[in-house]
Amino acid sequence: MGLWDRIKIIFGAKTNAMLDKAEDPRQTLDYSYEKQLELLQKVRRGVADVATSRKRLELQIQSLDGQANKLETQAKAALAGGREDLAREALTRRSGIQVQIADLQTQLADLQGQEEKLTAASQALQAKVEAFRTQKETIKATYSAAEAQTRINEAFTGISSELGNVGEAIQRAQDKTQSMQARATALDELMASGALDDPTGTSKDSITIELERMASSNQVEDDLAKLKGEIAASAAPAAIEEKPAGE
Repeated sequence: MGLWDRIKIIFGAKTNAMLDKAEDPRQTLDYSYEKQLELLQKVRRGVADVATSRKRLELQIQSLDGQANKLETQAKAALAGGREDLAREALTRRSGIQVQIADLQTQLADLQGQEEKLTAASQALQAKVEAFRTQKETIKATYSAAEAQTRINEAFTGISSELGNVGEAIQRAQDKTQSMQARATALDELMASGALDDPTGTSKDSITIELERMASSNQVEDDLAKLKGEIAASAAPAAIEEKPAGE
């Protein structure tokens, strides 16, 4: 193994140890929970966007239905007034609108399917996020309790650095006391011998839809014939009622 490889291994091992020591699992869990909430919000926005598009299509279909009904009414009125050409044109336009409605209904069905899938996914994700939140709080509480118990046990056994420093301080105080006692004894002896010294000490985070307009001539003719039949059927009873009684 080369020198550079050994340096990388040593550096990686030390870095991993430092990260492991610095990592707080409670913070990691909170961060993960925030990311899950962000994802849930994105899914919910997607559901709202699809629902908005679906509602827009429904309104367009309703509007086109209204136009088709209006054109049918106009065709009847034109045919009743002897304007078959206008009736044919109205029915031609109505046929084109019906093609647009069919296309929009297909798109509406697709959007409804997407909305159902996204709604189900949003609900499932929300359930998972709630379950994760409960588990997260449980783990955090357990970790905090274990951390506190570890500190208490270390304090009782003298393993903790705080207790170790206190023990060292007591030992130093005892050593200094013994030294001071020895010094005092020496001073007594010096005083007894007549030699006196002065002691001193120191401390320290538009879709545009183009609608084709198509016309089906066969459908138009069928609709025209149907309207003629309806007008003729409604005109027959009226003609019978207008006949003189003697005829």
